[in-house]
Amino acid sequence: MTARILVVDDVPANVKLLEARLVAEYFDVLTAGDGQSALAICERTPVDLVLLDIMMPGMDGFEVCERLKANSRTSHIPVVMVTALDQPSDRVRGLKAGADDFLTKPVNDLQLMSRVKSLVRLKNVSDELRLRAQTAQTIGLQELARPDRPDEPGNILLVDARASSQERLVRALKPIADVSVITDPQAALFEAAESSFDLVIVNANFDDYDPLRLCSQLRSLERTRFIPILLVTEQGRDEMVVRALELGVTDYVMRPVDPNELVARSLTQIRRKHCNDRLRASVQQTIELAITDDLTGLHNRRYLDNHLKLLMDRAAARGRPLSICITDIDRFKYVNDTYGHDAGDEVLREFANRVRATVRGADLACRFGGEEFVIVMPDTTPEMAAIVAERLRLAVESGAFPISRTDTLHSVTASLGISSLRADGDTPEALLKRADMALYQAKNNGRNRVVAAAA
Repeated sequence: MTARILVVDDVPANVKLLEARLVAEYFDVLTAGDGQSALAICERTPVDLVLLDIMMPGMDGFEVCERLKANSRTSHIPVVMVTALDQPSDRVRGLKAGADDFLTKPVNDLQLMSRVKSLVRLKNVSDELRLRAQTAQTIGLQELARPDRPDEPGNILLVDARASSQERLVRALKPIADVSVITDPQAALFEAAESSFDLVIVNANFDDYDPLRLCSQLRSLERTRFIPILLVTEQGRDEMVVRALELGVTDYVMRPVDPNELVARSLTQIRRKHCNDRLRASVQQTIELAITDDLTGLHNRRYLDNHLKLLMDRAAARGRPLSICITDIDRFKYVNDTYGHDAGDEVLREFANRVRATVRGADLACRFGGEEFVIVMPDTTPEMAAIVAERLRLAVESGAFPISRTDTLHSVTASLGISSLRADGDTPEALLKRADMALYQAKNNGRNRVVAAAA
């Protein structure tokens, strides 16, 4: 793993020490001696993580962190505060400023490297999601990234073996989330997979069970892979913390647990989960937009071009028939010219609805372009395809088409051409060409009819 790390400290010796440790692990290291320089570097240079000292002259680390998180261009950069301050109130203040974690001087090498690698992994996932979501431009990423969005209610699963600690943790978390408590780790795994949680907190207080096994199982299941995990463990359990972070645990707190720190860290993880969920939803929407015709809701030609070959190959491999139908709305230009393009759009939408109502669930219906539509019918002989096409022709002819709240058209018809997969080898282009020629013949023969291509 490689990444660009910015080290910010006004003491040159501290900068050199951290730089040497990071370079030894093959990280690309940038340095800054004050807050203003750090902000300028983050503005002009891609940075994957900031190691930020708190006690600096002029602008302290808290203010630097707040400015980074308030700027949509830098708010996604993880910030780890490195400081001699070790009071819980200092950690809480830093977390509220937007810091992702704290390291106390002198910095423990194991915790430094494991924390850096864990946060860089998280940033890589978020960056990929942000990039894909930005392509669709379906949501405002700057708004999503802002840390001052109103907090959404969270759902937390607490896995804890002891009633006394359960009570304390639930009491602390109740103001920010609904908390479900489970004592049995395996039952917790099933509950996490079946329900919708924003955070799983695993308290490492089991007498006869390794809590890291549950963490590993949560990361291995598809339905729980992206749920943040916060580990609660004893002071001095550095090896467990390092191992946990390597397994994909996203954060940890040490006992005795400070309630304010627990709340601040939990809120950070819940916000990140909500943000990434929105980004993943945007990615899904991007995929749907890429393959869907926005006017009719049917699949578009791009999807047809990619999927038809797969359906043909599968039919050929199984020795099964496959047929396609190309249909065109008759005299559609007259509709646009006479009633306007808005009326034409309404006709196209209603035509698509009748196509959906006619075809089977296994069939693929696409808008080919303009007023042309294609239906791909797997496991369908030429004779069956002709029956489906005639049923669609009748569905178009028999009912009026609404073109406004008050007006309808009663003269809409369609011409249809069908072709079927040849046993001696075929291509999508040839199959479509034969259906298109059959459609052309239907138009020439008087429209409002079905014509099958010659076998």
